[in-house]
Amino acid sequence: MYRRNPTDWMWAEAIDRVERAGRMQRQFFRLARSSAWEPPADVFEGEGGLAIVVALPGVAEEDVEVLAEPGAIVVRAHRPQPLACSAVRQLEIPYGFFERRIALPPGTYEPVSRTLTHGCLILRLARIG
Repeated sequence: MYRRNPTDWMWAEAIDRVERAGRMQRQFFRLARSSAWEPPADVFEGEGGLAIVVALPGVAEEDVEVLAEPGAIVVRAHRPQPLACSAVRQLEIPYGFFERRIALPPGTYEPVSRTLTHGCLILRLARIG
């Protein structure tokens, strides 16, 4: 088909490469926005409301974002790798961006306090109504 006109082949090849580059770029940005890991979390319920504990060792308090969504709390941050190195021999601790959605029991809650102590984010929510 392209033997008669090499220009047709070159254009077809160029279009194919541009389309592949676009797919790769979309995939890269989709992966860059996704969470690399999720920290463990505990939810405790008492008469007055909830206490949520999220394990965040190595994350600075000012780098933590807490958002309220209908029926959930979302905790986002980035845990930087603490050491510069030329080679990794063993890597078990997760680093990078994370986002954790924590489902709340039915009810309406308002934030009471937020502290980061000993590597744990502690959120207290009061039940209203």
